[in-house]
Amino acid sequence: MEPVLNERAQHLLKVLVENYIREGLPMGSRTLARIGGLELSPATIRNVMADLEEMGLIHSPHTSAGRIPTAQGYRVFVDHMLRCKPLDPELIESLEHDLDPAMTHQSLVKTASDLLSGITQLAAVVTVPRTEFAQLRQIEFLGLSENRALAILVIDHKEVQNRIIQLDRPYSAGELQAAANLLNERFAGRDLREIRHELVKEMDQVRRDMNALMASVLELGGKVFEDEELEVGDMLVVGQTHLMEYQELSDVEKLRQLFEVFASKQEILHLLDRCIWADGVQIFIGQESEVDPLDACSVISTPYAVRDGVIGVLGVIGPTRMAYDRVIPVVDITAKLLGAALNADH
Repeated sequence: MEPVLNERAQHLLKVLVENYIREGLPMGSRTLARIGGLELSPATIRNVMADLEEMGLIHSPHTSAGRIPTAQGYRVFVDHMLRCKPLDPELIESLEHDLDPAMTHQSLVKTASDLLSGITQLAAVVTVPRTEFAQLRQIEFLGLSENRALAILVIDHKEVQNRIIQLDRPYSAGELQAAANLLNERFAGRDLREIRHELVKEMDQVRRDMNALMASVLELGGKVFEDEELEVGDMLVVGQTHLMEYQELSDVEKLRQLFEVFASKQEILHLLDRCIWADGVQIFIGQESEVDPLDACSVISTPYAVRDGVIGVLGVIGPTRMAYDRVIPVVDITAKLLGAALNADH
């Protein structure tokens, strides 16, 4: 249950959090009295700080009188006290220019991650667009030896994918061309996930009266659009070394664990998957991420979409002592501009 703060306690917590984010130093009651903007004695402020500590919103990192925010303190600050700063129009214009719709999807995702890390000086993570939301433009087959065929897919105008598929029997060049023609006629311009769903549905139906051409289409199409090809997730991680500059993450063992979780990707991908259907920017502070090596970190993420469908998530990972008011708008606008660039050719 979230603690209830009176106006004075809210103000002093806000001042303490903002000062710690800016300076990175524990704050004592005398300093808080000097910069807090309230006509309160250090003794009164000590009492308020004791109440905040009892609520679990601040704590002392060592025996000094100074206090710093806890993860719960940051949560109260972010939820109730944070006012995000408007972005510089020149920065937005620069992002829009760099995320050029003429680039390939892979290049756009790489550029977005580089820009996000460079602007925030944090680690940026961007999931690769989910392939099943891409649209098929054209498919061709080329016969290979040993009952194999090369499937050549043109996706979303720009991407070309090659997949070698193993077939149950040899196919002639004429059969491959006829199957490609029919697949193009039926499915060009449709999402890959729709194609897969329809092919699976038709393969599950009784095939007794099916002609030879349709059987070929189902086998070839089924091999190309099977689940394993479409469900593999991946992400780009850029700027992990920025985290070494923060004292609270500089412990060698903490860094080792952080870099291991970045390298394995799976736990972070699972975390970002929780944001796929989220409404707007999501913020995970400390243990809220449920990823142990990120207990001293915050994750700010948001989905990006094409054709009103979410196809990925991007965000940043940094210490809980990050400039939320500056970072949140950067994450939000980068996601919107990445989605717009990916959507430009539809």
